[in-house]
Amino acid sequence: MEITYQSVGVVKASEGFRIELEKEYCKALTGLQGFSHVMVIWHAHDFGNAGSEYLVFEKPYVHGPEKIGVYATRSPFRPNGICASIAKLVDLDVEQGVLALDWIDAKEGTPILDIKPYHGSEDRIRDVEVPSWCSHWPSCREDSATFDWDREFSFSQE
Repeated sequence: MEITYQSVGVVKASEGFRIELEKEYCKALTGLQGFSHVMVIWHAHDFGNAGSEYLVFEKPYVHGPEKIGVYATRSPFRPNGICASIAKLVDLDVEQGVLALDWIDAKEGTPILDIKPYHGSEDRIRDVEVPSWCSHWPSCREDSATFDWDREFSFSQE
């Protein structure tokens, strides 16, 4: 089955992080004011649709198992290249269709597929469990900024 998506905007990361929507989608931001965070669905266009090429990775994490499936990673190398990020909404301009973010793990020019408000009633899980090999990772996004992620990956993040 063929499925087609259209980008609603792009990531701009040259001077801070922001999303710039296509003009026809600006009004869709109405009511987003007051939310501190958004969930951004984006396409890892630089990596293409990996299809079945990247289903299992060889030791991607220093403390992880010898092999790990793509669905147990946050790798952008995915069968469909669809990724999701939670970002703090720093500023919002509904008229111009611009969302200023504190940070997002998407590159300049990354196509945005969708934006959703983040709220605890659906997005926060109280009792999260993870495998022991990654249990020392930060338990929240805010602590991730100071965590030494370079010591966790067996591959270059460049």
